[in-house]
Parts: sequence; structure tokens; C-alpha cells
Amino acid sequence: MYFAALLARTEDGWEASDTELDDVETLSDLTDLAQEASVDEDTVLVYIEQEDAWFGILRVDGEEDPRIYVSDASAAARSSYGEILLTDELLGREPGAEDEIAALEELVDLDGTEDGEPTGPTGPTAGATPSSSATTATATTDTNATSDSDLDSDAVPAGPIGELGILADFGISEKDLLTLRTDALTEIADALGASEVLEAVR
Repeated sequence: MYFAALLARTEDGWEASDTELDDVETLSDLTDLAQEASVDEDTVLVYIEQEDAWFGILRVDGEEDPRIYVSDASAAARSSYGEILLTDELLGREPGAEDEIAALEELVDLDGTEDGEPTGPTGPTAGATPSSSATTATATTDTNATSDSDLDSDAVPAGPIGELGILADFGISEKDLLTLRTDALTEIADALGASEVLEAVR
């Protein structure tokens, strides 16, 4: 089960609203949603939670680039909403790396052979020599090793990822943020002084 809420800061405090993410497909969509709720380009926080799994915070301050924190990247990566927050930049990999990984996975079959490559011995071929066969096997092994290495280097890490100081100016230190688990919104709202307005929309 998912829960999403939006907290927008105003001169009189915080305004809270539950947020529908049905039409949100990218980080840009989510950022636009936050900016539309902003009052005089003040801070807006978007909170997304998957029950008993992970939570994420997107912070938007006017026209500045969004700031992101995710409590458990590997858990969020298994969620369509989590994937929105887990950008290539946040994961520290080159843009488009995910597409390259998917292409590699399609190229290399589950049995370790490439598309179009025979899966077993087909008998001697005229003109073939033992040395040429050995070279082919080595090349295939090297290709698979490279593919495995690429996949490992781009794997989503377990644990928190993103900007630990995302709420530091609101009284939630990096250490405090790391101690928060699922249903962290209640504690965040307490620190912001927004518990009452949040309760009205939950």
C-alpha cells in the first residue's frame, strides 16, 4: 500500500494535501506537481511511502533543482514510484545506464550465450582448428564477464540514498533522518509543526 502527501510552506505555516500519483511518470512530473502547489516559490515537500518497505522525500524550493532522499534504495527500486525518485544522478551512474543494462540482459541469454549463438556443439566444421574454437570460447567468456561486471557496478545499493541534510534546516538532522523508518511522516510533520494539518488529510 502506498501513501503520498504534499506539504507546502506558507507565511502562516504549512498546508497539507494528499497527492494522487496516477499521472506522475517521471521526476519532472513530480517536480511540476510540487511547484504548482508552491506559495510564492516557498518550500514544498512531497512524501511517498510504501508501507513497511521504504519512504522517499522530494524537496522543491522555487525553481531550484529538486532534492531527494530515499530510505532504502533497493526496496524503492522494486516500486514504480520509487523508480521515479531513483534517477541516474542519484545512483551515481551515467545517464541512460539503465537502458544499456536492459539491452545487455536481452543480448545475453539465461544460459550465457548471445542471440544467434549455438547453445551446444554442432560437430566439426570444415577448416576449423582447435585453436579457433578455443578463441571463440574465450571471447564468449570475456563478453559474459564484462556483462556481469557492468550489471554489478550499476546495481542499486541497499539502504538510504540521497541528500541526508534535506530537512536539516527544519530541525531534522542527518542522524535523525537515518533513524526514521516507514511511517516517518508523523515524525517529520511533528518537527515541521504540521501535525494537525497533516492529520486532516490522512
